[in-house]
Amino acid sequence: MTTEYAPLYVVPTPLGNLADLSERARGVLCAVSWVAAEDTRHSAPLLRHMGAKARLLAAHAHNENAAAERILALLAQGEAVALISDAGTPGISDPGARIVAHAHAAGARVIPLPGPCAAVTALSAAGFSEAHWLFFGFLPSRSGQRRAALKTIASLSCALAFYEAPHRILESVADMYEELGAGRTLLIARELSKQFETLRRLPLGEAADWLAADPMRQKGEFTLIVSGATEERPANEGERLLRLFLAENLPVKQAARLAATLSGQGKNALYAQALTMIKEQKTEDSDICG
Repeated sequence: MTTEYAPLYVVPTPLGNLADLSERARGVLCAVSWVAAEDTRHSAPLLRHMGAKARLLAAHAHNENAAAERILALLAQGEAVALISDAGTPGISDPGARIVAHAHAAGARVIPLPGPCAAVTALSAAGFSEAHWLFFGFLPSRSGQRRAALKTIASLSCALAFYEAPHRILESVADMYEELGAGRTLLIARELSKQFETLRRLPLGEAADWLAADPMRQKGEFTLIVSGATEERPANEGERLLRLFLAENLPVKQAARLAATLSGQGKNALYAQALTMIKEQKTEDSDICG
């Protein structure tokens, strides 16, 4: 006998401004028997605000598989469930994807509602003309892994969308500068739709200084949109420029900074390369004199 499941609704909730909740989302949340929420304590006030009487169950990253089984049991009993995250769209760098996959596998009907998504909201304000974009979400928390991840997408010509936490924003932007190059443009979108919403579009090479200039700029939830890679330059372009600048007796830091700006390569890597060049040149000169 085939089980008849009630529908699972995937419902986006406001990023911050409650007025962004759609009438359709409000209607679903008020009509369903259950709401599966990333954090029930966070979502309870939202449901009270709209007068929803649905019962809450927890569905977060640490219990998602177990929550999926419970949700399927409810759907099998004919009780519709709405899936929400703390803010934005479930399954987009938030819990929910496994629950939706379980519902599909069981043959339940999944009904997605359109609504708030920080990446799309920020992209619409970036002003980038690339025809395509890549949503990466959160980068790894460790710098080495983060830079390795950035390196794999550095040559893509599409715009890149990231989420980042406030305690990592300075480090992440610095790593983006090193791996993606100074020639990119960055949109910093902070606290979208909230009281202290900030959008700043600037060269990637200036982002760390802008953030560091005011501690308040480092607070809140961040969405970062980076312009795509432009025409690929030769891999040795930075080295060629370094040799030219050093031959003109420019200070090492200045030579590295200029070479980074013109080649799009990382400033720190070029600085280290310049020191190696100088050391090798001294060795050659010593050998000739000897």
